[in-house]
This record gives sequence, C-alpha cells and structure tokens, in this order.
Amino acid sequence: MGGLISDGFEGFTSETDMEFAGQALPGNLKLIDVMLQTEPENRTLLRLASEGYASYALGYLEGVDNTRARNFYLRAKDYGVRIVRQDAALALALDGTVEDLRAELAKRGKDDVPGLFWTAFGWGSAIQLSLDDPTLLADLPRAEAIMEFVTRADSGYYYGGAHLFLGALDGMRPRILGGNPDRSRAHFETALRLNHGAFLMTYVYYARSFAVQVQDEALFEELLLHVKNAVIEEPQGVRLANAIAKKKAESLLAKKSDLF
Repeated sequence: MGGLISDGFEGFTSETDMEFAGQALPGNLKLIDVMLQTEPENRTLLRLASEGYASYALGYLEGVDNTRARNFYLRAKDYGVRIVRQDAALALALDGTVEDLRAELAKRGKDDVPGLFWTAFGWGSAIQLSLDDPTLLADLPRAEAIMEFVTRADSGYYYGGAHLFLGALDGMRPRILGGNPDRSRAHFETALRLNHGAFLMTYVYYARSFAVQVQDEALFEELLLHVKNAVIEEPQGVRLANAIAKKKAESLLAKKSDLF
C-alpha cells in the first residue's frame, strides 16, 4: 500500500488545477496518517506525509494563515524526524549540539537524504514563520546544517531544493544575522542549473529573498514575469508546484510597491 500511495502521489504533483488538488490533498494526507497508525515506521509513508504536509503548507496556507502553515510545517518536520530517528546514531546527533550533528552528517551519504531533507524543510519553514519564537529560532542552525549536508550528498534532490532553501535563508537574513547576498545568489543559480529552470518556485524564492534584500527591482520583475509567462505543462512531475509558483509570483508582483 505504501508503494501504491507513493505512485499515486504523482497524481497530485502532475495536477495543474490548484483548487482541485487543494480539495483532495487533505483527505489523502489523513489517509496516510491512518495508515501510519498501523505501520508507524514505514519510511515511504513517513516521507510522503512529511512532503505532503510541507507542500500543503507552502501551497495553500503560507501567506493566508501563517499560524496554520507553521503548524503544518511542524507536522512535516515531525514525520521527517521519525525517519531520522530510526537510525540510532543520527537520533543521538540530532539531540546533541550542532557540531555533533555536523560530525555525524559528515559520515553520511545519499541514502539518508530524503528523511533529512524533508525534516529540515518543514523545520526551517516553520522557523521562518516564527521569528518571534526564540525556542524555534534556536533550532535554525540544525536545519541549516542538514541542508548543507544535502547539497554535498545529493545536490539535485528535489530539484536542487537544498540550494533553494539555503539561498532563501541567506537572502532573507540581514548580514548582521548571518545573511550573505553573494552566497544567496550562488545557491539560486546552482538550483536553476540543477533543475534546468523547470522548477518555477526557484525563481519565486530568488525574487522574494535575494532581489528584495538587495533592492534589485529589475531582477525582481524579471524573475517573477518569467514565472508568470511560463507554460506549466512540462515537466509533468512539477505541474502543481509550478501552478502554485505562478500564483505566488502574481501576488508578489502586486506587492512590488510595498517591497521597493
């Protein structure tokens, strides 16, 4: 059943109608929740739950209801952590210092990427919506360390998603808090090279983090107009993500006067 649902999940990622997908996705996520009651360590189901809740939060909640989005991102993080904790050494490192985590990750490879990536994506996204929560904010270096590991172990995983995440993080933070616009741009350009520009959310994050931070209005418009005018039929596996990206691009363009 886990394999069947994994194959069926592609039906969502290839959907171009955001409203239709948004109505169907919650029920399917709850089905995965129920299945995990009987198979709590099923790595396929845990990965799908983590990816699904994070995707729903990004596509349908963030910017509309950030409290719910944060809660769903934390669900995604918790499902990912359940994969990670099946490995005793990684579980111990996750509970230790950031240096402990980096040391353990240095021993790891491509097979560990999926669980770690979705853990960090949910974790980091929740933190970015909770900058007034010092408890969550203190965990950001862990999420960052995990994504740095992913860039080394499997740079192209989920369309260069780790580079996208780190690029947004470096772009949105001021220098005094560890931000680095040059590094941000390098991450985004790497992500675009890895996904051949087919994952349109890369342009959206590039615009709303780097371009806004450095106040490059021309680049902001160029990136978002590219998304707005893009055709989302191909590749099939990112149709829904690209439909979401187009909606976010239009929203950001409408707010341009507030950002520059």
